Formats: sequence, C-alpha cells, structure tokens
Amino acid sequence: MAKLVNRIQPDLVQQSYVVEIAKGLAITSRAFVRNLFGKKDIVTVQYPEQKVPYAPRFRGKHLLTKRDDGQVRCVACMLCATACPANCITIVAAEHDDRGIEKYPTQFEIDLLKCIYCGFCEEACPCDAIRMDSGVHTLPSYTRRDQKTGKVDLLALAKLSTASQGGEFRATDHEGTAHGRSSHH
Repeated sequence: MAKLVNRIQPDLVQQSYVVEIAKGLAITSRAFVRNLFGKKDIVTVQYPEQKVPYAPRFRGKHLLTKRDDGQVRCVACMLCATACPANCITIVAAEHDDRGIEKYPTQFEIDLLKCIYCGFCEEACPCDAIRMDSGVHTLPSYTRRDQKTGKVDLLALAKLSTASQGGEFRATDHEGTAHGRSSHH
C-alpha cells in the first residue's frame, strides 16, 4: 500500500536559487577573508622552505645492509620476494666464489610504484639483509623506470648490520623439543 506524500510547490524565489547562491557566496567569502587576514587557520605549508617533520614511526625507503667485509648481506633466499603481497621484488641469484656463502643476488630490484611499504620483506628476511629504516622519503619522478630501485641504489643507503649471520640454528616445536627428536632420549 502506497503512502500519499504532499509535495510543496516551490515559488518563484525558491526556483531561482538566488537565496541559496547568496548563502554559499557568504560562506565562501567569510572563509576567504578569515584566511587572508587571520593566517591562524591556514594549514597550507610552503613546502621547499617549510617542511613538516615525519612521525617517529616513519620508516622510509628500503635499503640493503652490508657484511663486515663490505659485501651485500643478502643470500638470495627469495623469502622477501615470497612474502611481498605486491610482488614488487625481483631477485636474480648466482653462486658466490666464497665457500662460506652459498648465493648472492646479482640483481635485486624493487618497483616502488607497486610497493605498499608494509614491511613484510623486512620481517621475512632471516639474515637482516633488507631494512626499511633509512628515513629517506621516496622521491617522485616523471617515468615509471625511475621508480625501480636496484641493488646499487639500495646499497647506497646501506648500513652495517649488527645482527649475527649464520651460526647454529635449532628449530623447536611448540613443546620445546627439537624437531625430529623425542623428549624421551
């Protein structure tokens, strides 16, 4: 069953919208004058001269860390590329000359336009090779090609990692016993 609605027929003043346009112009003019002479409500920052400080939680662009001997710390295990939800990391691995190091990345590339800066790559890395604590903001560019950062660029921001690499690792299950061994031995 339908309900009958009484429609109001607008008069000539309401149909011309003159009153509503005048109200809108009054609001706009009031805001313009307040911002022109008041200067206390302005939120615009004159960027090159004034810079807003980043929040303490800001991590920044990716970087690759180095070993004590200056070589890249990455062992090309592909865990960062696997953990990346945006699929923006490309790694090409090669055999290393040093017997103590199995592989190293010949190519390590991150497409910053695809990257969502989630930090999963940093968390997945078992040897502290990739970090996001550079504090450097990703700069804008005119081409997509300029937003792909490679191994050389990532090492330019490099830090010396203080985490130990290698060493003995024993995985334990949730009951505290080593995998493959029973606690009855």
